[in-house]
Amino acid sequence: MSNKLSTLAQFVMLLVISALPVRAGEVIDRIVATVNGHILLQSDWDDAVCYEAFTAARSLDKITPEERKAALDRLIDQELLREQMRASDFAHSTDQEVAQRVQEIRAQYPGAETSQGWLAILARYGLSETGLKHRIALQLDLLRLVDARLRPAVQIDSKSIESYYNQELLPQIRRSGAKDLPLAEVTPKIKELLTQKKVNQLLTAWLQSLRAGSQIHSDAAASSSGSRSQ
Repeated sequence: MSNKLSTLAQFVMLLVISALPVRAGEVIDRIVATVNGHILLQSDWDDAVCYEAFTAARSLDKITPEERKAALDRLIDQELLREQMRASDFAHSTDQEVAQRVQEIRAQYPGAETSQGWLAILARYGLSETGLKHRIALQLDLLRLVDARLRPAVQIDSKSIESYYNQELLPQIRRSGAKDLPLAEVTPKIKELLTQKKVNQLLTAWLQSLRAGSQIHSDAAASSSGSRSQ
């Protein structure tokens, strides 16, 4: 479930300009998008790209301009969902769930077994432990929002389960050379797979509806901006 929306990142609500003087050649953080009057900054976008690359264990210098643009679109979708979250009642993520997700990500990285190695890896992506936990908590909360809002509308009948079993699962099993599994044994897993697929379809439609009813401005030129490199 945590992969459904593995691209969500923390949103900064207001543009804050430091009172300290800007040194010559220093770049001022700029607005790359607004969502119903809420501001998304270049730094928010860069942070989102770094977080997505980090959770996928990808090198930052491998991120393409197209992937950066897609990350900005997901950042906009995230803000639309955050607006819905503020007006919704659902169980938020717990510290234990956040810690478990941190450990899952940490296990992807050789050398992260030690505190020193783990902090070095976080620093490579411009992240801190506290910031990482905040992002994961938000991601889990948004996943719960989507699940609470959309899952009750999904109904998977036995015919759909049997069709997937015969047309998708059995051919995959036989190509692998494994022994056939009885339908009754795999029914719960098939039902959950089809449910998640339907929830994803409903989420796409919901986001399209939210976008249609929102005032969104995105700086098209921003998609050519460079990302942080390792």
